[in-house]
Amino acid sequence: MSNENSRAHTSLQILDERLHADPSRVVLRPFHLGWQASDAKGSRAARLVADVLALPETEAAEEYERVLHDFQERHWQTEQLFEDRYREVEASLGIDGSALTPMRRRLIGAYFCHEYTYAAAALMNPSIVPHPDQSGMTGGACRFVMSLRAVGEGHISSIVFREGIAHPDGSFQLWPQSAFATAMMLDDASVVDADSAVTVHRHSESSLSNSVIFPITEQQKGGLEDLRLVRFDHADMGDGAGAEPDYEWIGTYTAYSGSSIRSELLRTRDFRDFVLEPIEGKAGRNKGMALFPRKVNGKYCMIGRQDGKNLYLMYSDRLDCWDDDGVLLMEPKFPWEFIQIGNCGSPIQTDAGWLILTHGVGAMRKYALGCALLDRDDPSKVLARSSKPLLTAIDADRYGYVPNVVYTCGALKVGGNLFVPYGISDSAVGFASTSIEDILALME
Repeated sequence: MSNENSRAHTSLQILDERLHADPSRVVLRPFHLGWQASDAKGSRAARLVADVLALPETEAAEEYERVLHDFQERHWQTEQLFEDRYREVEASLGIDGSALTPMRRRLIGAYFCHEYTYAAAALMNPSIVPHPDQSGMTGGACRFVMSLRAVGEGHISSIVFREGIAHPDGSFQLWPQSAFATAMMLDDASVVDADSAVTVHRHSESSLSNSVIFPITEQQKGGLEDLRLVRFDHADMGDGAGAEPDYEWIGTYTAYSGSSIRSELLRTRDFRDFVLEPIEGKAGRNKGMALFPRKVNGKYCMIGRQDGKNLYLMYSDRLDCWDDDGVLLMEPKFPWEFIQIGNCGSPIQTDAGWLILTHGVGAMRKYALGCALLDRDDPSKVLARSSKPLLTAIDADRYGYVPNVVYTCGALKVGGNLFVPYGISDSAVGFASTSIEDILALME
């Protein structure tokens, strides 16, 4: 049941299951030739369309059959995706396709698509929240949604998901994935400005575990990194009583343009439709922001690393605007975190206070997981923190895309236990479980 590749200084149980980068997971994506690029013969895109239109019908049909033979079994609704891509090209180039056969349209669409291995390089930095559908759960089990950062060709990061069930004894099961993965679709393709909110949705017949959210705007084009999800209760009054829960699932992530970073929000109520929107205010220029699961003292509350080294606590009247520098919450204190500390997901409410997982960076830039306890009514008060790591990488887990790293973007409270998925050297994802009682006992 246990795995010895990671060292725990607590009763943390390291589970056997691992998720790894997988180059066989591909999606069919648009391929861009650069609409504005042109020479004496016109734009490359227009010339490509002209070349396809010039093919004799028999030759075009044979070429299309070759495409289908190579790719139809590797993707879901392949011909419809080719058709959809053709429509985008038609609109962009002003093509009159009224006389084209379906085969010719789809062949053109195929020339403007390619396969993309979205998780070939790395799979890492998971976050986990209760699933919107808890029907049929008994014995304290919790159905969950887990997000992961998938890194593919060109070091571009996207957001992928897995669903499963966690049990109070620390065991869990992941729902299987199908052979097909699909990219989530943009609701309005005309809205891709770097400073705009965009909405994407997954196809009604595609499961969440087989759906991928890719970068869309100019600010995001370098990747969507390290989503920290939380189930946010808009109705929670803080004492477990009062109005019925009004849940929204909110995640903070880093949008990387290739040269600059910005924190953004992912928001959904059903994991079918997602809004991706910028965080306004000077705090949004930093990485690693994590939202509390409810308002605290009538305000939204966030933990972030505003100076690249220390943890800060921030308040705001708006979810999408964080203009407060915040108050210093925690500084590096122990050798395993001397370089910097950061949060590892949203705070978790316990009877003792707000439990937060942290990461520390020590000598040789080795990462370790720690924890701290904040006052329930005044989270600016640190009641206790771990002097030793909860988890560090040893042996085989030290090797990977970025060595000597263990990292998580969120854990799940299941009864009296904590279920912790975590990234291993930016190359794989492992799982651990421990009791909250043992974690609290570890802290000073």
